[in-house]
Amino acid sequence: MTRIPMSSAASALLRALVARAQVSRDRILLTDAQSIDWRSLTFTGERHLIDLRVPGRDARSIVERMCSNLEDAEFNIPGVIVADIGLVGTPAAAADGSVAITVEALTVSDD
Repeated sequence: MTRIPMSSAASALLRALVARAQVSRDRILLTDAQSIDWRSLTFTGERHLIDLRVPGRDARSIVERMCSNLEDAEFNIPGVIVADIGLVGTPAAAADGSVAITVEALTVSDD
């Protein structure tokens, strides 16, 4: 199995999303992750696209827990502020019952 390379901010964000879902990490499959450096006049950070797939009969309820009020969620990630986060499009259900989502986020360094 090939591991998808992730920045520390993207990895922390993924852990926070899994925690919101209230399931073990092996229930949420990371299918792709991209992070691009981002800068403004006063902040540095990264833009992230994280593709996830949740298999199983309860996939829809897991995705709902993870994504409910996502735009307003507070994340406690040391060294990182989640400045913006949301879903790209809508969750997509597959024939096998799995649900795929793409999360887009902007994280900035808090130092």
